[in-house]
Amino acid sequence: MPIPATYSFTRYLAAKKSVDDRALNQHVWQCLTRALPTASAAAPLQVLEVGAGIGTMVERLVAWGLLTNVIYTAIDADPETLAELYRRLPPWMAERGFSMREETPARRRFHRRGQDLIVEVEALDLVSFSARMRGHRTWDLLIAHAFLDIVDIPTALASLFPLLRAAGLFYFTMAFDGVTTLHPEIDPAFEAQIETLYHQTMDQHLITAQSAGGSQTGRHLFGLLRAAGAELLDVGSSDWVVFGGPHGYPAEEDYFLHCIIHMIHTALEGHPQLDAERFKVWIEQRHAQVEQGTLVYIAHQLDFLGRVPLPTAET
Repeated sequence: MPIPATYSFTRYLAAKKSVDDRALNQHVWQCLTRALPTASAAAPLQVLEVGAGIGTMVERLVAWGLLTNVIYTAIDADPETLAELYRRLPPWMAERGFSMREETPARRRFHRRGQDLIVEVEALDLVSFSARMRGHRTWDLLIAHAFLDIVDIPTALASLFPLLRAAGLFYFTMAFDGVTTLHPEIDPAFEAQIETLYHQTMDQHLITAQSAGGSQTGRHLFGLLRAAGAELLDVGSSDWVVFGGPHGYPAEEDYFLHCIIHMIHTALEGHPQLDAERFKVWIEQRHAQVEQGTLVYIAHQLDFLGRVPLPTAET
């Protein structure tokens, strides 16, 4: 695939779905399936996903057989990604035999024999959503997929945990944990500098004047979750590993890789500690490796499953 002339965030989210499918830790996933309460049509499972994006997680949970009777609430601060969720989800569900009824513009019911899924969406940030819902509604399962490393974690947990019912579960996936690897090596010393500076941009990123989770979110989550009163049930690695096989990269993973190189380029372009021409050539070489199907990309991440044993006290 040639270097894209433009980059689309929604297309990037779609392209990384197959990468995420491979990466999600199956031991943690199996622990989740065993820990979930039994749902029925009369008492559907209540699931809340924050940072839901274009809906790849709800698709995955349906495809992997986790959801039978459920009310699935998906929130995201970006209206564009949620619009894409509602564009792509109905045909995806129809291909799998679901009928659909639009109950409201923001709420759709999907049904096939033995399964009844209500999907409701709202374009709103987590803090605002939590402030409105606290004390009025709780969920059985909270999902945050590739989310906690881009927000202030203590603030996010303080907003999330009051939304869980007593003994409710949280499933926090793909928390980045400090390793970005590109192979084959071109210039090892220069690439070590690029990785260090790239991770520093994550650590220096600000969300509403608060630090984001940063480049070592995964390891920090152990202490932060315990400090917030959570009980960890399982944790495992969920590394992205992308490489070209005999037939090239699967699905649209070549586009995904071009996006990763573009993100590194955008984050570090003009950085005073980098030789600008040397960096430009390096970026061009990495894009060329994607076109040739030779680039290997690895990112280290962690999945967390846990529960909050007691209701969170109001402060």
